[in-house]
Amino acid sequence: MLITTNAIVLSKLKYKDNDLIVKCYTQQLGIVDFLLRGVLKNKKSNTKAAYFQPLSQLQLSIHYKENRSLQSISDTKVNQVYSSLHTHVLKSAIVMFLSEVLSSTLKEEEPNETLFRYIETTLLWLDEQSEFSNFHLLFLLNLSKYLGFYPETTHMECSCFNLKEGKFETNQHDDYTISGENLILLKQLLGTTFDALPTVKINSKQRQSFLSMMLLYFELHLGSFKPPKSLQIFNQVFN
Repeated sequence: MLITTNAIVLSKLKYKDNDLIVKCYTQQLGIVDFLLRGVLKNKKSNTKAAYFQPLSQLQLSIHYKENRSLQSISDTKVNQVYSSLHTHVLKSAIVMFLSEVLSSTLKEEEPNETLFRYIETTLLWLDEQSEFSNFHLLFLLNLSKYLGFYPETTHMECSCFNLKEGKFETNQHDDYTISGENLILLKQLLGTTFDALPTVKINSKQRQSFLSMMLLYFELHLGSFKPPKSLQIFNQVFN
């Protein structure tokens, strides 16, 4: 069955001498893994290795066969041309980090139109911005909504937030209850849009602390989630 769908590249891995295994999040099929045979050698092919940069937005024509673990692609087109996402040092660090997060969190082999649109539109927003140092924090927080564990926003006046329960509470119960600067920033971001992000002013130490908290939040709610390998480099770049 031939299917044409928009797709966002999550990861790629060299296989043998000239092949690539690529994981994409597709609009019509959810997560799909592809085997691109000879793509590193055949420069005349309609499917070029250069297309498959992390979080690239493509249109793929797929020879889809159910129960096959690795699908094949007959044609690839660039769906959105980024102006800075893969060339700006800080933005490319964000791209590498978020591609790992998405590769770890998105497992479903079924479509999710609203989640796909969220990723698609926020990446285009990031591509156009000159102020974006807090982008990844709001991206992760909003992503939790589509994954089913967005913070419950009732009782936001409370002085603590329980990461395990995903809700605001009056008293601190254990190590998974936060307060202080992380709580203040969480409340700020829960009421913030991407366009209003430049008004959220925090330093690099606060940003790193909140990011660590968000990754723990993901670990507590997604059993298979692992912190990205690029985290250390990512923090160094942003410091």
